[in-house]
Amino acid sequence: MKLVRKDLEKDNAGQVTLIPEEPEDMWHTYNLLQVGDSLRASTIRKVQTESATGSVGSNRIRTTLTLCVETIDFDSQACQLRVKGTNIQENEYVKMGAYHTIELEPNRQFTLAKKQWDSVVLERIEQACDPAWSADVAAVVMQEGLAHVCLVTPSMTLTRAKVEVNIPRKRKGNCSQHDRALERFYEQVVQAIQRHINFEVVKCVLVASPGFVREQFCDYMFQQAVKTDNKLLLENRSKFLQVHSSSGHKYALKEVLCDPAVTSRLSDTKAAGEVKALDDFYKMLQHEPDRAFYGLKHVEKANEAMAIDTLLISDELFRHQDVATRARYVKLVDSVRENMGTVRIFSSLHVSGEQLGQLTGVAAILRFPVAELSDQEDESSSEED
Repeated sequence: MKLVRKDLEKDNAGQVTLIPEEPEDMWHTYNLLQVGDSLRASTIRKVQTESATGSVGSNRIRTTLTLCVETIDFDSQACQLRVKGTNIQENEYVKMGAYHTIELEPNRQFTLAKKQWDSVVLERIEQACDPAWSADVAAVVMQEGLAHVCLVTPSMTLTRAKVEVNIPRKRKGNCSQHDRALERFYEQVVQAIQRHINFEVVKCVLVASPGFVREQFCDYMFQQAVKTDNKLLLENRSKFLQVHSSSGHKYALKEVLCDPAVTSRLSDTKAAGEVKALDDFYKMLQHEPDRAFYGLKHVEKANEAMAIDTLLISDELFRHQDVATRARYVKLVDSVRENMGTVRIFSSLHVSGEQLGQLTGVAAILRFPVAELSDQEDESSSEED
């Protein structure tokens, strides 16, 4: 997604102009739009014309309209978005108040105005427009003395660091220079990984090389991590995936990503974060039910006690037609973050998001048991279902 312009007032009213660049951006756009918003985009309108002789004909004319959004229809298979509403700005072809449908599609600019931009919507724009946020795969392509640290997005590969160290050849009876240089090289690659890879976003790190370089590097990295008690690397050890490449040059990454075995393992890994969070919730529900809540009222009460460690919430809830209900979910997300809790927003298009939807779309893993809430009637969760 490309952000062309952003004009927000102090009260968070205002407008943004965006250009969706790939199919996933249409999903982001669908989540940004709400009934009552103002949408401005170019569209085609059938216009009737009358000639001097009195004969009536119709032409299709491209014009720019501003609609007050009434209905939003998203086709997830074709990634097409149809927005219907009434015209709210003077136009030579369309009367004020007349209905029209705008079809939004990739590479077509649009301007969206809201009376109130909340934190969840603004965060979605920031993530959609920052390529690093869509890069949930990182890669280290290496050979002895050369390494590229890259972020892989659906549409491009961003090189974040290039490490080059001259490695002397092994000599008979004296390998110390070679080993010292290799250790220095590995250390610089580890530093580049820590500096450029955001493990909160990245779900998988491919370590690719010819020969045994990747195995030796990973052994060195995790031995050092244990010695220095590097929690960042140790906690994310399971995200590192070793694969073969023909060289340490950036172009070798293409062959790695085309390997069917790698792509199938990647698809499993990328959804693993949400799947694990949901799995943790179900386990907690089974073994310590006082630390696993679902249903908006129960989760809100747990939040009042500052008990929420992880909030699981479906993006479907932020598309609620009722402004007050939507604001309630936004307030919950903001409050959990303020209390140093983790928020995981699930996509309702994914299987894990569908499962969460069956649990009212909102659930929480608690830091400590809150027994008195569990004893309440379950009417709150069924009421919010």
